Amino acid sequence: MKILLFGKNGQLGWELQRSLAPLGDLVALDRNGSGSLRGDLTDRFGLINTIHQLKPDVIVNAAAYTDVDKAESERDLAGKINVEAPRVMATTAERIGAWLVHYSTDYVFDGSGQMPWKETDTPRPLSVYGATKLEGERMVVSRCTRHLVFRTSWVYSTRGKNFVKTMLNLARQRDTLRVISDQIGAPTGAELIADVTAHALKAACSHPEAAGLYHLAASGETSWHACAIFAIECARALGKSFSIKPGAIQEILTSEYSSSPARRPANSRLDTRRIKETFNLKLPDWRVGVERMILEIFNESGEKAHAEK
Repeated sequence: MKILLFGKNGQLGWELQRSLAPLGDLVALDRNGSGSLRGDLTDRFGLINTIHQLKPDVIVNAAAYTDVDKAESERDLAGKINVEAPRVMATTAERIGAWLVHYSTDYVFDGSGQMPWKETDTPRPLSVYGATKLEGERMVVSRCTRHLVFRTSWVYSTRGKNFVKTMLNLARQRDTLRVISDQIGAPTGAELIADVTAHALKAACSHPEAAGLYHLAASGETSWHACAIFAIECARALGKSFSIKPGAIQEILTSEYSSSPARRPANSRLDTRRIKETFNLKLPDWRVGVERMILEIFNESGEKAHAEK
């Protein structure tokens, strides 16, 4: 099996290089590409030529325009990356008979109610980012027969910036923190998404009827506020010290945090029954992945400090 991966240096792309490698010959590209191969999602003809040149059995698109707030003022660029590029990949994949794996988001929903969103629920995005991701997934589903589209939420990894890292850094610097408590979801590690992708892809290649749209997130639910408390307490249990005291992380409502140009969904819960039943999976609780990331963060920083000495 030959696999072509776009977005190799992102949070998810980095983990996918590990999880997909055992499945076959993997060619992983970033925005700069490699030689005559092009990985820039704004380069339509470069994408087409790259796919035709490699003729992969599987295309995995882990690249996207993900700056939710900036997308409000960069609609055209977000559209090129999140809509036009998936359209090109889907059309070309269908032409050569390849599978296309694509990732979407809970931001396709308006965040109303308290029930987990099902794949069959009607999307109503609140932001440009959500709208472009919705159009992108529709391009994939409508143009490529052999597709796997995974909607996920609150993605994080040890690599790059994320909410937990930000909270840990701020907790070292401040006596109090104010964190949003009325947005609910499940922090989902890029490592988990990558592992599920490899498992599902292998199964789908043998059973093409498994093609489709799936919700993929860790089990359980939490708020940003509760997640921050959990992360800091995990770090404290490892012996890390913070300026902030227990009980000094204050709850605030989204309406009190008005500096963001884009609206966020309050309810980011995703119903994952379909992916679990189709691929015989058990998705771990969100705390498992967050705790592991914190262990990795401090183990890595400790090794660097030791090396510097």
